[in-house]
Amino acid sequence: MPYKAEISRSNPSCFIFLIDQSESMTEVLPDQGKSKAEALADATNRLLQTLVLRCVRGETVLDRFHVGVIGYGSKVASALGGPLEGRKLAPLSELAQNPLRVEQRTRKAPDGAGGLIEQSFRFPIWFDAVADGMTPMCGAIDLAWSYVVEFLQWYPHCYPPLIINLTDGRPSDGNPEPHAATVRSLGSSDGNVLLFNCHLSIHAKQAIEFPDREADLPDNFAKMLFKMSSPLPLPMRETAKRDGFKVGEGSRGFMYNADMVSVIRFLDVGTRVDPKNLR
Repeated sequence: MPYKAEISRSNPSCFIFLIDQSESMTEVLPDQGKSKAEALADATNRLLQTLVLRCVRGETVLDRFHVGVIGYGSKVASALGGPLEGRKLAPLSELAQNPLRVEQRTRKAPDGAGGLIEQSFRFPIWFDAVADGMTPMCGAIDLAWSYVVEFLQWYPHCYPPLIINLTDGRPSDGNPEPHAATVRSLGSSDGNVLLFNCHLSIHAKQAIEFPDREADLPDNFAKMLFKMSSPLPLPMRETAKRDGFKVGEGSRGFMYNADMVSVIRFLDVGTRVDPKNLR
């Protein structure tokens, strides 16, 4: 069965995050008190830190994954900052060693007596929130295609790369469906490249999570993103089920009208790999 390849330092996989950085991302999320751009940057930076921590053995970060972040708004380019500025894909060890900066933040934690206390923690930042320009989604997918082609030349037998597109609105540079189909047609000996899409909304509506039928979707934009999205491979369907999602054989890597809680859960399902694959 596909999506069973070993993930190791000699045969890594990769994640590429496409971050909508258009002007509409300045809208404030009611439950966050932050703009969509700020909340999405926080969620993605936190996920990058999680990916690093999942691959720590002793004091060594194992390069099981290479990671890229593409921002698309006033320009389409690598969004990584600091020493990694302009880099396409960075192995996890380089990511861990080269954040743009590390911030001191606080969070509430139980005090052991039924109350809460402020707890400080270090939060690495690899890219900043940006919200400017239009929504050149086709260009972002094409740039991701170029990243993946190069990666597959180096690792033709890898666990297939995953591209996750995080957006709040319609593309401004044409119909992204054929661009998405071109990316999904790429693959390693273990299966086709995966493309997932998540639509972030400020509206208090029920999120549509991992749907399996286009006909059930509310509008043409949702149907377009659904058609662009890859079906969930069996290991990911099992992960999603364990996390309480209702998924079936036809479920796709797609969410619509998601709030930040749903976005974070979506990212976790997509990037959590079965430990049996890891070496």
